[in-house]
Order: sequence, then structure tokens, then C-alpha cells
Amino acid sequence: MKKAATGSGPVIIKKYANRRLYNTETSSYITLDHLAVMTREGRDFKVVDAKTDEDITHNVLTQIIMEEEARGTSMLPVNFLRQLISLYGDSMQAMVPGYLEASMDSFRRNQEQFKSAVEGAFANSPFAEIAKRNMAMFEAAAEAFKPGAAGVGGVAMPTTAKPAPAAEGGDDVAALKAELARLQDKIEKLGK
Repeated sequence: MKKAATGSGPVIIKKYANRRLYNTETSSYITLDHLAVMTREGRDFKVVDAKTDEDITHNVLTQIIMEEEARGTSMLPVNFLRQLISLYGDSMQAMVPGYLEASMDSFRRNQEQFKSAVEGAFANSPFAEIAKRNMAMFEAAAEAFKPGAAGVGGVAMPTTAKPAPAAEGGDDVAALKAELARLQDKIEKLGK
């Protein structure tokens, strides 16, 4: 996680006995949703018990995950959860946190590399426009599944994707078919 942009270290969040969370940076009470947003933004924070000054960040982050899962934005498959639970008390338990952290870091790096590869793979080719549209649709789909995405029925409305030009009858499928036919013609001409 990145360091907080405005301070020299993590933002300190105090949790009181009444379950209220107090952001010492903004001098205001916040919710778990605020902490989830801070996490997505890469803001580093530390949650401490206001009475004992004990670091309870792990517990609060776990609570955020549980709330996200309860909202129907399930990201952790049941089989994964069972495997994870079975590792508690196992001789390999100490290795699991490092492995999971390395796996998530690798996943993030691969996600960025994939995006760069797709954007660069079709540059200066007849497929460049299709690649851009596909990437926009992929990003819109990924955005729709991010926790906290706003939209109809809890599903985010795509904001990064530009709609394909509609055919004369307004039928997007027909427009895509026409585009595909045009590209097939170009490929055939290039092959001759």
C-alpha cells in the first residue's frame, strides 16, 4: 500500500468503544466505507483502539471484506475460503500471508502488463480501433465489478467505454457485423 500523500506516515484512525471511527488527519468521524475508499485510493492508514492504542488494522480490514462479501460482491470463492481455514494451525500457516501477498502483487503487475500489451499490440495496424474498443469494454466490465461501483442494481454503468457507432437502424449488433465485414475485406486485400 502506498504512503499517505499528505503526511509523513499512515493516517491514524481511532476506533472508539461505541464502534465509531475517527480520522485524525481530517478530524472527522468516518465509516468503514470511507476506509474502503482510502484503501482503493492507495492511502495508508493504521486503525488503533482509542483506549488501549492497540493496532487493530487487520481486524478492521477483515471487517470491510466481510461487509463487501455480504453485499453480494463476492470475490472469495467458497472453496478458497475452506482451503484458507484449513491452513490455520497447519505447519505451513506462517508461509500463507507472504504467499498471498506475493500472489496479489503479481496479479496487479500482470494486469498492468496485459493492459499495456493489448494497447501496444495493435498500434499502427487496421486492428488498432478494435483493440481500443475492446480495451474500453474490458475496463468498463472490470469497473462494473469493483466494490462500491455505483449504478443500476449495484452494477456500475460503464463510463470509459465509448459506444460503437450505431447502424442506420440504431442496431449495435448490425454495426459490429458491418465493421467485422469491412475488416475481413481489408484482411483479404492485404493477403493478395
